[in-house]
Amino acid sequence: MTTSTAMNTTSHARLMAASTATLTTVLFKRGLRNVFMQGLLPLSQAAARFVAPAYTLRYIPAREDLDPLKVFEDRRHPQRVAVEECPVGFVLVMDSRGDASAASSGNLLVTRLMKRGCAAVVTDGGFRDTPEIAALPFPAYHQRPSAPTNLIRHHAVDLNQPIACGGVAVYPGDVLVGDGEGIVVIPHEIADAVAEESYRQTMYEDWVSERIFAGEGLFGLYPLLDEDKKLAYATWCEANIARYPHL
Repeated sequence: MTTSTAMNTTSHARLMAASTATLTTVLFKRGLRNVFMQGLLPLSQAAARFVAPAYTLRYIPAREDLDPLKVFEDRRHPQRVAVEECPVGFVLVMDSRGDASAASSGNLLVTRLMKRGCAAVVTDGGFRDTPEIAALPFPAYHQRPSAPTNLIRHHAVDLNQPIACGGVAVYPGDVLVGDGEGIVVIPHEIADAVAEESYRQTMYEDWVSERIFAGEGLFGLYPLLDEDKKLAYATWCEANIARYPHL
């Protein structure tokens, strides 16, 4: 999966139906433990959900002689290039070294990403103009608000190279899934398989939730071990398959 290839629509729909909690379990079963970005939350719970391949931008610490305000006059500035070149349907992911003492971006650049058709924006630093960004119908995740301009702390260097964000490795084209709890990173090579497994796991967890609300206990149900419960689940699946059109 590259910046020229979007993920298939079935996998996208399946991942949109899965929670980040479910996805971390599915990935754990595949031996992947460090997949959840630490400390990042959406500015708006109403605009939290997204599924998209990653387009990356890396910041290193700023240096006063290299980062005066006039650098933005250069049309080759990596931050501005990232905003103008992040492909439609992709998420711009910024490695800000976990430093939220200055903004990674602000409302005008985030709005530009939204209007260009990008899927979301993510930083492990902070955004400025956060009230305006929170009002957009556009997923935006960060650590905390930060009003100072990025040039005070961040020097943009690399585009679409492997980065770290929220303590997780992100390679260009990896699939990010965001919800109200945060963001999971799925290696692009296994995204389709994870999408299918997570969709089936979501179906199972929906049934378990119904049984628990009905007063049933955990043993033999979660995990599903008892033969009578396996039969009950199979019967439930047949009756509710229309609720899961992407199987």
